[in-house]
Amino acid sequence: MSAQFRMPSLGADMTEGTLLRWLVRPGDQVRPGDIVAEVDTTKAAIDVECFDEGTIGELLVPEGATVAVGTPLATIDSGVAAPAGTATVAAQEPTAAPIGTGAQDRPSGETPMRATPLVRRLAEEAGVDLAAVHGSGPAGRIVRADIAAPTTTRPPDASARGETIRASGYARRLAAETGLDLGRIRGSGHNGAIRARDVVDVRPAEVVRPAPAPVPQEGLAGAGERVAPARDRDAARRVIATAMTRSKRTIPHYYLSSTIDMDAAAARMREYNRALPVTERIVASALLLCAAARAARSVPALNGHWIDDAFRPAAAVHLGIVVSLRGGGIMVPTLPDADTLTVRAMMGALRELVARTRTQRLRSRDTVPATLTVTNLGDLGVDSVFGVIPVPQVAIVGFGAVSERPCVVDTVVTARTQVTATLAADHRATDGAIGARYLNRMGEILAGEIPRHLEE
Repeated sequence: MSAQFRMPSLGADMTEGTLLRWLVRPGDQVRPGDIVAEVDTTKAAIDVECFDEGTIGELLVPEGATVAVGTPLATIDSGVAAPAGTATVAAQEPTAAPIGTGAQDRPSGETPMRATPLVRRLAEEAGVDLAAVHGSGPAGRIVRADIAAPTTTRPPDASARGETIRASGYARRLAAETGLDLGRIRGSGHNGAIRARDVVDVRPAEVVRPAPAPVPQEGLAGAGERVAPARDRDAARRVIATAMTRSKRTIPHYYLSSTIDMDAAAARMREYNRALPVTERIVASALLLCAAARAARSVPALNGHWIDDAFRPAAAVHLGIVVSLRGGGIMVPTLPDADTLTVRAMMGALRELVARTRTQRLRSRDTVPATLTVTNLGDLGVDSVFGVIPVPQVAIVGFGAVSERPCVVDTVVTARTQVTATLAADHRATDGAIGARYLNRMGEILAGEIPRHLEE
């Protein structure tokens, strides 16, 4: 049997994407989570992950081709896969060796190196010859840590003293794209290794951007490296405009708002954070997202899509998160199965998702079609925000600032931590009573369930 993976979608407003490069070849063994291709959209570049186990069969779309969302990109032949992390090349196709493995230079009959497509890609981007790397994994398998560690091959990012700089392949790519010298960056990873976050956190004033080089006709640069097209802000703005206009023209919105008490949740969060370093602390956004997702599970009439003049409820809660971009505009990546995440897991997932979005390096799991979207402008100090429903979803939740406000408790005026939550919903799918039930349920979760389960 064969499976397929397809051109992913970054929201209902995306219609097509360009396949930039393949990271696998026919005959490669893949497992769920392996990154197999890189595609480009108007909004971002996306690393396409494999969700099946098997052998890469046929590559159906050539590099550089632009195809519609949902177009099959390649086939995966199911069957007994090789041991975890093994990548092999068919003996009859030695010229189709995986990128960066050095397979073309191996004597005939020599055992191929054991590395996943992701490790091979990281090695290529880091300038590391896998033939010179001693794998530390089972049976000599090469793992990501072997790529980040110094090797006998000196990568391009070596210091003036001749020392090899320890950095992940992703960090090297981000540094190259922004013109940063890795030698000037302090790494926060194991043994001082530079991670992508360290590159992103460098102040813009420290970045010296090189003049853009012309891209050849086939989109190739240097020795076979493929360069993603520069983001066109006007084109991205047009995509947003088209989506918003379509929503307001076709969806009869109704709007509700509610002031939700978060005093218990905020107090528990502060207590929980005292024992943690700043980088691991929970923020209020994680609490709000957990409440929004769990309430959608309780009120499924707002979780799904309006398709062919009928509401189709979703089996899972895939939460779309509106993320503002530093250069202007927004993107809406997805947190799959958000209702199953604990508060800590939600915080970690949110932190990583926002980082990938703002560096415009999304993964295909970030583009799973959302079933409900959340927009949060509380960090900008607004009291409330009413969103525009993304087609074909039927609702969008908005959160304003979490702040202490005066209120009456047992006839006494006091200050309590509160937030204004809003709901914009599709009147074709639900009426105001269901929307009110959703907001009330979210308030119950924030008042009781979230404080009790913050330790999960």
